[in-house]
Amino acid sequence: MDWGTELWDQYDIIEKHTQSGLELVEKYVKFVKERTEIEQNYAKQLRNLSKKYNLKRNSKDEPECRFSSYQSFLDMLNEMNDYAGQRELIAENMMMNICIDLTKYLQELKQERKTYLMEAKKAQQSLESTYKQLDSSKKRFEREWKEAERAAQYAEKTDQDINATKADVEKAKQQAHMRAHVAEECKNDYAAQLQKFNKEQSQFYFNDMPLIFNKLQDLDERRIKKLKQGYILFSDTEKHVMPIIGKCLEGITKAGTNVNERNDSMVVIEQNKSGFERPGDVEFEDYSQAINRTSSDSSLGTPKGPVDLLGKNKSKNFWLFSKRSKLSPSTLPPFTTPPTPSPANGPSSPKFGRDPLSYCLKEINKTVKPRISSFRTLRRSPTVTEDFAHLPPEQRRKRLQQKLEEICKELQKEVDQSEALGKMKDVYEKNPQMGDPASLASQISQTSQNIERLRGELNKYEVIMTSVLFIHVLRSSSTILRGTHFPDGAHSDESTPDPSQAIYAEFDDDFEEEELTAPIGTCTAMYNFPGASEGTISMQEGEELAVVEEDKGDGWTRVRRNNGDEGYIPTSYVTITLNK
Repeated sequence: MDWGTELWDQYDIIEKHTQSGLELVEKYVKFVKERTEIEQNYAKQLRNLSKKYNLKRNSKDEPECRFSSYQSFLDMLNEMNDYAGQRELIAENMMMNICIDLTKYLQELKQERKTYLMEAKKAQQSLESTYKQLDSSKKRFEREWKEAERAAQYAEKTDQDINATKADVEKAKQQAHMRAHVAEECKNDYAAQLQKFNKEQSQFYFNDMPLIFNKLQDLDERRIKKLKQGYILFSDTEKHVMPIIGKCLEGITKAGTNVNERNDSMVVIEQNKSGFERPGDVEFEDYSQAINRTSSDSSLGTPKGPVDLLGKNKSKNFWLFSKRSKLSPSTLPPFTTPPTPSPANGPSSPKFGRDPLSYCLKEINKTVKPRISSFRTLRRSPTVTEDFAHLPPEQRRKRLQQKLEEICKELQKEVDQSEALGKMKDVYEKNPQMGDPASLASQISQTSQNIERLRGELNKYEVIMTSVLFIHVLRSSSTILRGTHFPDGAHSDESTPDPSQAIYAEFDDDFEEEELTAPIGTCTAMYNFPGASEGTISMQEGEELAVVEEDKGDGWTRVRRNNGDEGYIPTSYVTITLNK
């Protein structure tokens, strides 16, 4: 069944129905657009929420980041950020696959419908024009036939009139004959117009309009099919990202299961352990006897052994309740033998080389805390010092280790830059057209100064670190500190073991030959290279070498032969293949 046969007389209904269908498509497109706006706003709010509670760039080294609960919270925020990205993807796909596609298709349908309606209107106007011609010929035939009848009646009346002349009778007959001839012509024209109209009317109702109605029916069915696909895409678009959304939710669940309360407690201990001993009992002081005030050896305010003779240092705060700056602890590697400080390399180092025992005992005395008078007096902030003596022993050791690692990284960076500048200067000297070697003098001088400064700082902090480690050994060895007494300003007697030898034995390094660096790839020489300058190595075209160090931007690559010879070669002279 089709519209052309069943709805041949329902032109207005078909026109209204097709228009209503196109309006439905427009309404659905508008609905999907609003849905995409909701998704985009939702994703934006999720991203802003995740960004609000996430770490700042300069806060990633905070101690809280080491807690599993805190790290899991950050992982959850990252998963929420990914989840927001999937909501944005839903909005983008809906806009591309539904809104834009349906809008384009809707414009095509509108144009096609307009063409069909114009064809129907043109056919209807043609039929109406033919009908008007038919009606005009019919009225003319009617009028001329009446005139012919009146002329015939007048001729007959004139012929019967005895008073009428023969000329009058002939004239009346001629007039009646002429009128009858005109009426006959009008009759034939009317018959022809009627036949034409009937033919066009049959063509209009049986061919033209049914064809147009069937085309409109096909248009409407295609519109409905496209709209059906849009409905299905509305669901499928979200279904396609559901597996990824599920992974985001699984990531949040995994972040929750990764929380370890026991490890977090251990991290709190590691970050905040002071290394102090618990205070001893306060001894009864008998004022009824005429003697000086005394206290027990276990009293916190009066240390035992050599520390007793070096002062009580009552200006310090008790570390159990004092405020400290937050530090990130690091693992302490084996330490090297302390080098002799050099004034030319930076600020003067502690006098550990001249009198290590005296210096270490003074350092121990700094860490001894006075007798607790009240909790209120314990909350005063300590004065920050360069050697971190304001920190508890354990935290001071960690902070010094962190400082040494930072200096070593910065020193290595400056050394690499110095080597690169030296290579660049050599290249400029051999190839003046590439640059002026004198232009690098200021940078080389500045880099050398930075290296000297950093080496001085490294030397200074290594000496401090060594003394701190020595203090840790002395404090943990009761046999060294207990039972030994010194007069003021004197050193230990001959029976006292040499502290410098003890610390050297404790932290002596194995000066073994450094192992060769493992190759990171291979290279094949494309050209011959003489390797005449210092630090370079010669090579022949086609020779294969092991890559030890990549090009750092200066145009040179460090390589090694099978016999162990190492040196630099121009990067542009070889083809490099790095290991995966």
